[in-house]
Amino acid sequence: MHPVRKQRLIVVLLIVAGSAIAVALAAYALRSNINLFYPPSDIAAGKAPVGKNMRAGGMVLEGSVKRDPDSLRVDFIVTDYSANVPVTYVGILPDLFDEGQGVVASGQLNEQGVFIATEVLAKHDENYMPPEVQSALDAAQQNGDKAAAPLN
Repeated sequence: MHPVRKQRLIVVLLIVAGSAIAVALAAYALRSNINLFYPPSDIAAGKAPVGKNMRAGGMVLEGSVKRDPDSLRVDFIVTDYSANVPVTYVGILPDLFDEGQGVVASGQLNEQGVFIATEVLAKHDENYMPPEVQSALDAAQQNGDKAAAPLN
């Protein structure tokens, strides 16, 4: 093999190896920051990891919001009309948070099956539904759940 070709081959192989190492290190560093979305059906079925950061979303069940009068703690239930997940949040809720409205909560699931939220996001107008929540509700409705209420 000609020495110039050999040198080019070595340079190309070093660039490919360096790029592969950089991508592997970036993926390793980012894996703990991934927030996957789980609908209440998956959480109730045990598909969601316990103690890992994730997002859960659905509709706030009518009559489920319980506010602690002595603190900012709020307990409520998120549903996709086929399963329910109890959520606990300590903090100020968004202005548009209400029963029967769509929400997405970020946090962790504890061993008792209660979702401990660190952030709660509410939909911003009467027509908007977060895509993850809409697809979860549609999937629950298509799975033969006749109790699912119409979305709008």
